[in-house]
Amino acid sequence: MQSPEDRKANLPAIDDIDRIIHSPARLIVLSYLEVVEEMDFIYLMNLTELTWGNLSVHLRKLEEAGYIKIEKSIVQRKSRTTLQITKEGRTALQQYREQLRPIVLDE
Repeated sequence: MQSPEDRKANLPAIDDIDRIIHSPARLIVLSYLEVVEEMDFIYLMNLTELTWGNLSVHLRKLEEAGYIKIEKSIVQRKSRTTLQITKEGRTALQQYREQLRPIVLDE
C-alpha cells in the first residue's frame, strides 16, 4: 500500500479533469450515448430523470464542446430530437475515465 505522500504524487492534477464531463448529469448522458448509435431526447430524459430544461442545458454544453451531435427533424408532423456522441466525445470520455482510474482504483 502506498503512503499518502506517494499516492498524492501519483494522482492526476484536478485541473486536468474535464469539467464538461465531470458534471454528474453530463457524465451520465455521455455514458448512455456511448452505447447506442443514437437516442431520442424524450427517451434520454426518461432514463436520466432530468427535467426538459435541465437536460437541454446539459446537452447544449456537450454540443458546444463538440462531444455530442443534436439533430432535429419532423416525423409525422411532430418534432423529434435525436442525439449522438461524437468521436471527440468518445475520446474525451475515455480520457476522463483514465484520469479517474488511479483515484477510484487506488492504483
